[in-house]
Amino acid sequence: MSAATATAAQPEVPRSTTGRQRRSDRSTAENRLGQKLVAPAVVVMLLVTAWPMLQALYLSLFRYRLTTPNDRAFIWFSNYWTILKDPLFWHDTFNTVVIMVVTVAVELVIGFAFAMVMHRVVFARGGIRTAILIPYGIITVVSAFSWQFAFSINNGFVNSWFGWLPWISADTNWFGSHWPAMFAIMVSEIWKTTPFMSLLLLAGLSQVSEDMVEAAKVDGATWWQRLWKVILPNMRAAIMVAVLFRGLDAFRIFDNIYVMTKGAQNTESSSFLTYRQVIEQLQLGLGSALSVLLFLTVLILAWLIVKLFRVDLAQARGEA
Repeated sequence: MSAATATAAQPEVPRSTTGRQRRSDRSTAENRLGQKLVAPAVVVMLLVTAWPMLQALYLSLFRYRLTTPNDRAFIWFSNYWTILKDPLFWHDTFNTVVIMVVTVAVELVIGFAFAMVMHRVVFARGGIRTAILIPYGIITVVSAFSWQFAFSINNGFVNSWFGWLPWISADTNWFGSHWPAMFAIMVSEIWKTTPFMSLLLLAGLSQVSEDMVEAAKVDGATWWQRLWKVILPNMRAAIMVAVLFRGLDAFRIFDNIYVMTKGAQNTESSSFLTYRQVIEQLQLGLGSALSVLLFLTVLILAWLIVKLFRVDLAQARGEA
């Protein structure tokens, strides 16, 4: 058999298969490198957090209050059953979900607008970025006290500045009922953490190919069409990370509520309820069970956010 015949007899390997193989090898190598890079941090985090988590899980199975240490008894999952059938737990969970959904949604819109400004601006870019990020650098407690003063009925500026609105007057008591107090808490949270959201979105916006945007503009696409068809689809991974980080952080909200209302007017969150059980009432068993439920809820929430966005990481890296 001649060399030419032997060469012709060999089946051709499809290019798509070869390309997929190269992408697979690249993905495997990147995954291994990523695992090696994060391994030290994971080990340190486990050393720091594993024991407290296991201790909380252990204490959640006991009836244990520091004021009566001799009354400690192993009661299996009774603490969890007590919590799950308590309307206060579900009310506080509802408050937490409302705060999380509203703040993250508003921060996503405003943060994207800020990210567009920081990405497109040419003049005084460093100064504008610094000004936008200033609120995030302020300590949360200081920010909460500032907004408590702003919404004060006696000397706050909100009533005087926005008195032209039909639902706001000079004697509007923002902390006198549930929803106005919740609104004040959410405003303080949005003001404080929107810069963080804009920073994450700016990182995603910088990854959008300018050639694709210019090509869509040449094809006659309007600004809105370029936004919905080109920019946002290519930012899906960055948006998922931003929503994931901020959603989990907002679900654990505590500082703003503690400073502004201390849970009054039914503004407690899940974290604040855990604080009251452990610190104020010294209920280590119930408090530990609440912390375990909060941890499980955060895990489920993270899983739902990842599933909701359905981000193809290979495509986000440009491999597909």
